[in-house]
Amino acid sequence: MSRRLLTAVLAAALLAAGCSSSSGSGQSTAQNGTVTFALPPNATPNWILPLSIPGHLATYNSSIYQLLFVPLITYNGTSGTVGFDEKASAARKPEYSADGKTVTVTLKDNLTWADGSKLTTRDVEFWYNLVKYNKTEWGGYAKGRMPDNMVEFKTIDEKTFQFILDKPYNPDWFTANQLVNVRPMPQKVFDKTSADGAIGDHDRTEAGAKQVFSFLVGQAKDLPTYQTNPLWKAGNGPFAVQEFTTGGQVTLVKNPKYTGDDAAKVDKVVFKPFTSADAEFNVLQTGGVDYGYLASANLNQRSSLESKGYQVQPWKGWAITYIPYNFNNPQACPIFKQLYVRQAIQHAVDQDSIVKNIWRDMAVAGYGPVPQDPSSPFLSDTQKNNPYPFDIAQGKALLESHGWTIGADGVAACIDPSRCGTGISAGTQLKFTLLAESGSKETDNMMAELKSSLSKIGVALELKQAPLNTVLGNSKACQPTAPECSWQMSFFGTQGSWYFNAYPSGERIFGTGATSNLGSYSDPKADELIAASTSTADHDSIKAYGDYLTKDLPVIWLPNPVYQISAVKKNVNIGNQDPLAAMQPQRWTVS
Repeated sequence: MSRRLLTAVLAAALLAAGCSSSSGSGQSTAQNGTVTFALPPNATPNWILPLSIPGHLATYNSSIYQLLFVPLITYNGTSGTVGFDEKASAARKPEYSADGKTVTVTLKDNLTWADGSKLTTRDVEFWYNLVKYNKTEWGGYAKGRMPDNMVEFKTIDEKTFQFILDKPYNPDWFTANQLVNVRPMPQKVFDKTSADGAIGDHDRTEAGAKQVFSFLVGQAKDLPTYQTNPLWKAGNGPFAVQEFTTGGQVTLVKNPKYTGDDAAKVDKVVFKPFTSADAEFNVLQTGGVDYGYLASANLNQRSSLESKGYQVQPWKGWAITYIPYNFNNPQACPIFKQLYVRQAIQHAVDQDSIVKNIWRDMAVAGYGPVPQDPSSPFLSDTQKNNPYPFDIAQGKALLESHGWTIGADGVAACIDPSRCGTGISAGTQLKFTLLAESGSKETDNMMAELKSSLSKIGVALELKQAPLNTVLGNSKACQPTAPECSWQMSFFGTQGSWYFNAYPSGERIFGTGATSNLGSYSDPKADELIAASTSTADHDSIKAYGDYLTKDLPVIWLPNPVYQISAVKKNVNIGNQDPLAAMQPQRWTVS
């Protein structure tokens, strides 16, 4: 997903207990240049290869590996305006040809890998070849997008290369949403097909690239070896791995071999996992976390935390929150494909009540596919005005007018198949299973509220909860005949379901065939509008896309919470919090 979650190590006995705590002294852990950062509830980093695959897309993974392997292009919104962050990027700002079909990129001169060798265009080509030949296995793939839209990778010299494109694209979109996915990797270390295999140019053939990809993914799945595997020590970022436990604790230390422009100012950052927001808050109160968070339900404790040396500040995010329908689930598919059903369900979502009573106004109602806070020129009037306001009577009427009747058990059943829709037989009930992430009271309460309100229109939800990684791993895009297609609805949005890059287009989450389109939503008109929004530079095209998906309901739209309500020790300077959910821990300082 796209959240970038990015901490004095605590007693081993506490880690074994499955949550974190402090030593009980109440003293700041931000000593000797060490900062402890609290991960979200039940969020455990489990990926280190700078080439993501489905099931490992949580942003705390990418937030960590981009500190080890410098991304080609990075954006930053801490100034109040989202823009190119050259200090944290491996390249200078890209240049586009007059016809818009050639992108020229020049790497910075000073970046070197851990073995002292220079970052070169060969390292970018290596990444490109692995993605080109393994695109459907790559977590960033959307049909027609990278690498489909790249006709050729052209090396100019050791520091300059070109992407030759299949057609002109909106330069803002292409840089912000395509080039940001490029992750140069050390070809002289990674380009092998087995642990003891020889380094070669395996990636330059399809067969070889598949073998290398398979090897690297296999190594990345072996989490217990992260601390010792030489692959993960070969990076060029401001930090290096000191500890990476299967329980989710990650300790990064300042990389003494880093040669770039964005060196770490702190010696160590410890990312600390927690089983629940309550567990984290207990530690926060004792001073055992330097950069943590409090649940909205605990906002009445703000003054107490401030008296203990914390600053409390909401961290707003450039994101949307939603529950995807699995349009390929064999049982629920015919129902989910009926727009009137999705409309009825959306009418039963009381967003205003959820924002006020559950999130304590630390969320903003969301009606469509474009972030609504802060306001932007990308937002359509349709989305601003909410075409499906909370209205139980309207939701019931939509179902009843299409052949559904609520039975004695309170569940609506199809009585007239001729009106219910294609593939829906008589007696079919509106009963669905919803898998939601655990560990958050707000999520627990929101799911309970949703279950209650949907029951009023005859829709029965069976709620199941699991840690975030489990939810993501069990909510993949799938084919109807596959065993993993048994899921029906999924929620992974305690801190927002999808954080956008600078340009909030939807090809990765709503485009047909996109690997992050978890529910396999597919609509030709939506694809056409997505394509237009990425090809033209005017705002009308993305507004048209937002207008259509707001009305077509590919997912259940929900309020988007702030990324978190941060509590930061006053002696830790983190700067402004980035709405893109990036953290830049290399720029933190401790006084």
